[in-house]
Amino acid sequence: MRYLFGSFLLCLVASASAQPVAIALHGGAGTIERGKMSGEVERSYREFLDAAVTAGHRQLQAGDDGLDVVVSIIQRMEESPLFNAGKGSVYTWEGRHELDASIMHGDRLDAGAVAGVTTVQSPIALARAVMERSPHVMLTAKGAESFAREQGFPMIAPSYFETERRKKALDNYKRSRRAGRDVDVDYKFGTVGVVVLDRQGNLVAGTSTGGMTGKRWGRVGDAPIIGAGTYADNRSCAVSATGHGEYFIRHTVSRDICARMQFARQTLDEAAATVIHEELVHAGGDGGVVAVDAKGNVALVFNTAGMYRASIDSTGQKQVGIYGTAP
Repeated sequence: MRYLFGSFLLCLVASASAQPVAIALHGGAGTIERGKMSGEVERSYREFLDAAVTAGHRQLQAGDDGLDVVVSIIQRMEESPLFNAGKGSVYTWEGRHELDASIMHGDRLDAGAVAGVTTVQSPIALARAVMERSPHVMLTAKGAESFAREQGFPMIAPSYFETERRKKALDNYKRSRRAGRDVDVDYKFGTVGVVVLDRQGNLVAGTSTGGMTGKRWGRVGDAPIIGAGTYADNRSCAVSATGHGEYFIRHTVSRDICARMQFARQTLDEAAATVIHEELVHAGGDGGVVAVDAKGNVALVFNTAGMYRASIDSTGQKQVGIYGTAP
């Protein structure tokens, strides 16, 4: 009897270890070109991306829940001024910071999102709280912050998000607009996102952003909109998007990729490539996605000059890249 019980436990352990894990993340897409970035800055990005994807993969290998991994890695990115999320968020036209985030679990199809928050340090953590502790999917602005206070989130001063780099970007944007000149294309890019397949076989996706430089009138992009910037379904894949949000909303990019896998039987690469390189390009939309499917395959697809990205697939193959189609 003791032998049988021991064999049963060994089978359970073997079954759990056989479940592959995978992770992919992005830190925004845009006109990211060699020669326009110093070697020191490039190293900073590469080192950060490598460390983040490695840490997330280790958590997944240890059996951590996908939700925990997505939140923890996005929080690392929210805390870095390198990215347009959290600490490094861009400025609105009025010189404020309005942050958005969303998260989705592929098994239960549960989701949570927040938009336009100004005093919460980690929007992705608040999005998870909306999913797990409220009957709603999306909360906005003052309502989201009221919920955050009720849930015990510490409120921070908006000055926490201030960086000189983003302030200069707003000043340049305003000068260009007022002079009637073409605006630097990168004003509309910048988001962070993480997608994972965990040991339990669940797909999870999360996205966080500071939005668009110079945005006005309470503009909300695709990042907090389930089906546009974020989607996860265990029957297909998990997707996090980055780019010109208005196009990702109109074309429900993340959900479209998952639906193409589920209903048209396309592979992850086929679905992501069709949406990003055909549907979006035809519409005039720029950006990219990171995605992972139920087998641990990874897709890093974008139609811009570059996308900060990193991944480790089910075979353990790691990719870290910034420019073009090659790392």
